[in-house]
Amino acid sequence: MTRGARRLALLVAGAHFMEFLDATVIAPAAPHIAADLGVEAVTVNVTVTAYVLTIAVLIPISGWLTERFGARRIFAVAIAVFTLASVGCAAAVNLPMLVGTRVLQGVGGAMMVPVGRLVVMRTTEKTDLVRVIAYLTWPALVAPLVAPAVGGFLSEYASWRWIFLINVPLGAIALILSLRLVPDVRADDPGRLDRQGFLLAALGIAALVLGLEEVAATRPNWPLGIGALAVAFTCLTAAVRHLLRSRQPLVDLRILRVRTYRVTALGGSVFRAVITAIPFLLPLFFQLGFGWTAAHAGLVVIALFAGNVGIKPATTPLMRGFGIRAVMLGSVLASAACLVGIAFLRDSTMPVLLVGLLILSGIFRSVGFTTYNSVAFADVPTERMTSANTLMSTVQELGGGLGVAVGALLVRLGADLGADGAYRFAFLCLAVLLAIPAIDALRLPREAGNLVTGRGRGAARPGS
Repeated sequence: MTRGARRLALLVAGAHFMEFLDATVIAPAAPHIAADLGVEAVTVNVTVTAYVLTIAVLIPISGWLTERFGARRIFAVAIAVFTLASVGCAAAVNLPMLVGTRVLQGVGGAMMVPVGRLVVMRTTEKTDLVRVIAYLTWPALVAPLVAPAVGGFLSEYASWRWIFLINVPLGAIALILSLRLVPDVRADDPGRLDRQGFLLAALGIAALVLGLEEVAATRPNWPLGIGALAVAFTCLTAAVRHLLRSRQPLVDLRILRVRTYRVTALGGSVFRAVITAIPFLLPLFFQLGFGWTAAHAGLVVIALFAGNVGIKPATTPLMRGFGIRAVMLGSVLASAACLVGIAFLRDSTMPVLLVGLLILSGIFRSVGFTTYNSVAFADVPTERMTSANTLMSTVQELGGGLGVAVGALLVRLGADLGADGAYRFAFLCLAVLLAIPAIDALRLPREAGNLVTGRGRGAARPGS
């Protein structure tokens, strides 16, 4: 792996970290934001929804924009928009202004992550993919765990506005480096934009996010939530039919015929949704179920981060020694076992056992993400990488974003079981959901991903 490739991967990972961090950093600061802007704390949630909606809706168009205008230009503009929007968020004097600037942040975030990852994938040899993936994976592991601490600390001891201002120096550095490090990847003939496909997909994704947010809310608006989900089903069904029939689709769904890619796009997204819900539910479980303080709960949840980081040096040797399929299946099953263990935790549980269980959960979280990301593009031809990356970015963003909504919905469904019982019910249901990626992983060929891990001489053939 060359020094230039390593620097490019780190740059994209840094941009990815900013986007991930801002997706979740507002939650712990919501009471302070609400008090400053003169609104109820619960209404601040609209800023999170607006951000996630914008990213989810605009990701499908990122591939075409890259092919049309070039990766360097789009990536640099995305960073600039994201950074300027962060300044706007910090300067917001009322909730509508904050929501508007959060939408602009989402515009930048929707371009940064998929375009950056596309450049890395297009310019990296298959044999170097595992090492590159290690750089691109850490933001998804670290950001959801450090965001609550960052948001809570800054809003408590400085000002909630600093949760946005910290993006300014990071964005300025990333913008300068992007002009130097990002190659001008583009297509000679990008073709026409599939407007019908974009409109159907955008409306369907927006309705899906809105619907799940509504039904999982503390005070759900059932007519709006169910209506939005009905619109989502209709539009996404129509979008799939259109994309399969179009000669120049916005996203080529036929790439799902590549088995290793399909496992990551479908089963991997379910795994991501379940795992993303854990750091969201755990602090609430400890506070409402055990009566812990927010500081105590946040400190203990850091054990997940310790597991993430500690296992990192061993992930590549594990995949090379046992094969991606075995490691993937093991991480999924072990994650399910950890969720069952978490569901049976008690306030009287020995601290060493509780922390040890969370460390194990963090370990399998890290290994699972790395295996999925490593095998995702192993068998995708270079000429189809743009469409594959756009689709993968979309489903992963939805998986991560909707995981929290699904977790909240499960807690609501178990509300009759009491404060702690509702969370135990949610953890057990999440463990059951992991059966989907487990079955998907079991169906992979034994040699899947051998090319990228360097294991043996064989490699899965595309579409096999």
